This record gives sequence, structure tokens and C-alpha cells, in this order.
Amino acid sequence: MQMSPGIRKLMLTVHVTASVGWIGAIAAYIALNVPTYVSDDEQTVRAAYLMMEPVLRYALIPLAAVALITGIVQALGTPWGLVRHYWVTISLALTAFAFVVLVLHLPAVEAMSAVAAEPTGDVDQLGGDLFHAVGGLVVLLVPLVLNIYKPRGMTRYGWRRAQDRRTTSPHT
Repeated sequence: MQMSPGIRKLMLTVHVTASVGWIGAIAAYIALNVPTYVSDDEQTVRAAYLMMEPVLRYALIPLAAVALITGIVQALGTPWGLVRHYWVTISLALTAFAFVVLVLHLPAVEAMSAVAAEPTGDVDQLGGDLFHAVGGLVVLLVPLVLNIYKPRGMTRYGWRRAQDRRTTSPHT
């Protein structure tokens, strides 16, 4: 099933916007982690922890979901396919992995936020969340590079599909 050029461009626009937004939201999440490691001001540290949850819940997870869904739609509606080319399959796998990690990490961030919300909560014991944020950024940079460079290489399925098309297409 191929998308019309107008729909394809619309989906690509939404996909790129969500993907870039996701990376920007990770940058914001990383910035929120900095005070948890370097600030001596307890209120600043509490505020940073308190803001991590809404950034994760209302920016990171929704943008990740839109990027994942529109990426799948793009792959299914274009000649690239979902599992025909290694770069698409790897991008899908890493994007899905990052999305699942975000969703599964939400309870931990909620717990850190709950401790920070308690006036007697010991925020010094929380330890920050920089590992997840930087790790997520690194994971997302791989699909970014793959989607820009589109390295050659078809999966076995993609190669078979290409061979089937060559043998069934009429020769002129």
C-alpha cells in the first residue's frame, strides 16, 4: 500500500517534527538532571526532580509515541517497507526500545518526584536520572543517522521481495 505524495509528505513532516521534538525534550530532561548533581540549593534540586515527571509524561512519552507510530506508517506506506532494509528495521527496533524504556521508567520518575514533593524527603538520596537521559539520547542518535544516510543493505525478506518483483514484472 503506497501513500499519495501529499499524505506521504504530511506523515514525514509529523514524523520529523515528533522525532526532533523528542530529542529536544531529552535535552530538557538532561538539563533538569544537572542541578541534581551540581546544585547545593535544596529547593533547586527539589524543583528539578518535580519537573522531571511532567517532562517525561507530557513531552517525552507523547512525542516518542507519535514518532514511533508515524515511523511505522511511513515505512508501511513507502517503498522502504518496514522490514525490507536493515536501516529501517534497526531504526524501528531502537525507537520501539526507547519508547518502551520511557514508559517502563515512568514509575521510577514518579517515585523521585514524590520524594521531592515531600518537605522532609531526602533528595540527596535520589541520585539523579542522568544515565537514562543520556542513554536515551545516544539510542535515538543511531536512528537519526540511519535515517539521514540510509545505508545500503536489504534484509533477506527485502531481497526476496525485490527478486520476486523482478521475476514477475513484465519485461519491455
